[in-house]
Amino acid sequence: MELVSTAAKVVVVGEGMLELSRRGAEWTLGYGGDTLNTAVHLARYGFDTEYFSALGNDPFSVQLRADWQQAGLGTNFVLTDPTRQAGLYAITTDPAGERSFTYWRADSAARQMFSLPESPHVEAMAGAADLLVFSLVTLAILPPEGRERLLAVCRAVRSHGGKVAFDGNYRPRLWANRKQAGGARDAAISCADFGLPTFEDEAMLCGTTNPARVADDWYALGCKEVIVKLGSEGCLLPDGRAHPPAMKLAPKDTSGAGDAFNAGYLAARLSGASPEAAAQAGHKLAAWTVMRSGAIPQRDSDAPYSS
Repeated sequence: MELVSTAAKVVVVGEGMLELSRRGAEWTLGYGGDTLNTAVHLARYGFDTEYFSALGNDPFSVQLRADWQQAGLGTNFVLTDPTRQAGLYAITTDPAGERSFTYWRADSAARQMFSLPESPHVEAMAGAADLLVFSLVTLAILPPEGRERLLAVCRAVRSHGGKVAFDGNYRPRLWANRKQAGGARDAAISCADFGLPTFEDEAMLCGTTNPARVADDWYALGCKEVIVKLGSEGCLLPDGRAHPPAMKLAPKDTSGAGDAFNAGYLAARLSGASPEAAAQAGHKLAAWTVMRSGAIPQRDSDAPYSS
């Protein structure tokens, strides 16, 4: 696959939310969301990254914009819905670090990102991206017309030689049924250059029992490069070889692990690394993430963004 340059303009599409996470006896308010997590990591790698979403004009939304800018994200594509606010979720973790989520997002502003007066202008700018990133969660929060307009942006990106990355992040509660989710997934796969499915999600959605079959299905639908995420077992490379992480860990918090892997993999590929080296970069960033609290841990001296 021909890669884009290290100076790529990256646009990530999705919903960034307020995040409640437990710190001892206290709850801490931060932010997160599957594509937002990936976007922040890509910005930390040094890519020019814009987040395409919508927020309200309430104090929490204003603060989120400021926080995302402080994290290095561009917010020129974050639209304002004056009648809605940001979504909210809370994370709880079990003794093994596995997380569960409680959401308050049914009326979030992000659901209207393709329905606001400024939306067509932002869609046109997003269509000029070198890399567009989105997920099945992005599609889940959008109404049918919004999904079609996002896929049109994907086609615009590819029409000028840009690349599209799609994460098949399946959350059953966001969909009316599996058939609806599967149809949206298949349409997105057909527009993707980089496919980033998780085997556990594919098993839930499609009943797939073999990770290699996941890759075969995605290739058959038109995706150009597929890497199947296997959780703590690592991943399957695009050529079908297993690629385990460097070491087994006892995670503190698995929130955002797959999103971190996506960012590490895409950053490495955009910088010219082989799929195998990119998978290693993804494992390394995911490992750093799960040993810290929150979906987007504070950057520290051990963060692997420059390695």
